Amino acid sequence: MQSFLGFSSYYRNNIKTFTHIASSLYKLCSTDVVFKIAKERRDAYESIKHELTNALILILPDFGLPFKLYIDSAFSQGLRASLHQRPIVVGEPREGVICYISSQLKDLEARYGETQTEFLCL
Repeated sequence: MQSFLGFSSYYRNNIKTFTHIASSLYKLCSTDVVFKIAKERRDAYESIKHELTNALILILPDFGLPFKLYIDSAFSQGLRASLHQRPIVVGEPREGVICYISSQLKDLEARYGETQTEFLCL
């Protein structure tokens, strides 16, 4: 499990909400947990595999154009954000994703209020 998480963690910027999906799998790596594959963990494993094989193509940043940062700290497992940019390409009217960022909340951070977690996400 540690090998799989290490491999998939390398590509975490390509997977939206990676930390949220992988949190139950990281719990399996603890020494005080019995290694038992529950449906939730199997679903998380399959979801990460699916995201790795069907990942969205990320764009390279153009530092001459403005960026948009979308943040979300409203879910209890951690923080997530995505960096977007609208490329100047004919026929490409939508924003492209530069990267996804996610992080688990530490015990102390989980007690923060909504405003504090939004700033923490920044």
